[in-house]
Amino acid sequence: MAETLIKIDLSETPYKNDMIHNRWHPDVPMVATVKPGDDFIVECYDWTGGQIKNDDNAADVRDVDLSQVHFLSGPIGVEGAEPGDLLVVDLLDIGAFPSMTWGFNGFFSKKNGGGFLTDHFPLAQKSIWDISGVYTHSRHVPGVKFAGLVHPGLIGCLPSHDLLAKWNAREQALIDTNPERVPPLANPPFAPTAHMGRLKGEARDKAAAEGARTVPPREHGGNCDIKDLSRGSRIYFPVYVKGGGLSLGDLHFSQGDGEITFCGAIEMAGWVHMKVDLIKDGVAKYGIRNPIFKPSPIVPTYNDYLIFEGISVDEAGTQHYLDVHVAYRQACLNAIEYLKKFGYSGAQAYAILGTAPVQGHISGVVDIPNACATLFLPTEIFDFDIRPNAKGPVKHITGEVDVPLAPDL
Repeated sequence: MAETLIKIDLSETPYKNDMIHNRWHPDVPMVATVKPGDDFIVECYDWTGGQIKNDDNAADVRDVDLSQVHFLSGPIGVEGAEPGDLLVVDLLDIGAFPSMTWGFNGFFSKKNGGGFLTDHFPLAQKSIWDISGVYTHSRHVPGVKFAGLVHPGLIGCLPSHDLLAKWNAREQALIDTNPERVPPLANPPFAPTAHMGRLKGEARDKAAAEGARTVPPREHGGNCDIKDLSRGSRIYFPVYVKGGGLSLGDLHFSQGDGEITFCGAIEMAGWVHMKVDLIKDGVAKYGIRNPIFKPSPIVPTYNDYLIFEGISVDEAGTQHYLDVHVAYRQACLNAIEYLKKFGYSGAQAYAILGTAPVQGHISGVVDIPNACATLFLPTEIFDFDIRPNAKGPVKHITGEVDVPLAPDL
């Protein structure tokens, strides 16, 4: 039986666990070392470290301290790993803790993080999703049930000092273009809430002041939120420091492409069973700049979709040049408006797109001036037929239940 290298106690704050960290820095000490070919289990907090509760009040989403996230399990060293190698990670199995068979989805307040559609949903809201085997449903979003594709939203290796400096410099330069923007353009280092694992004293304080926040994906992987990194997936990570320093967290039971609600999947605590190996000098051999992966062979099987199209013309009618971000936003907004015809509130429809296994595609980026993005919504996840017909839509959702809202203070 595989050894559990990192264990957590959900009743305690992650700050008490020295096998957890919440910043990327090359000086964060390895908490365990494995050999190529070893398999092992790692336990993970939910990405907020337990700040969100299983209740019908969204105040915790409104008030969440985003400077603390994400809480990552690791770093794990691999014997023989050196800069320029590829760390090969096989995800053998992933699951929720038997004592916590639920997850949460939320929209952050525009004043505290925002999200993909923050101008349309500026206030904090959340939905709770119960996990029953491979399926999930929500008391806050009736009429929908789907199979999950469980995956770590965040996984990667420690950066080198040079790479860390590059991250911080380029992100600060972006912030400087509009430092008062709400939500901000990026999140700079923030020492007061940094958890640097086993690093102590002056070394800890220095690293806390430099450590990169974990919110975005970067060259090493990080918070990529790729739903297909599930059971059976294999990932090839560039190594930047001796030992590699593999860390992971932000487990999702299910997620739509784009994780458009930001707190956007069904977030959960749980465990990951994985295996590691090395390809020496793999970065140069294969010309790797970012991780590459083989997707999971186990996916929810849905055979019927409604596909919503969006183009790079925004809500105000302003033309953008081949802007895929604008185009995908329009596809999502079109799907939300469609689902409202069946009785869903806008928030419920938004939660469905963030949690269900919807597919996002870049369908066209050559026909100037409009990019085309599409959103594939599986029709079979609904308890009723959502396909268009001559009689028109029927409001199956009565409006008696909605996603809890927390007004801004």
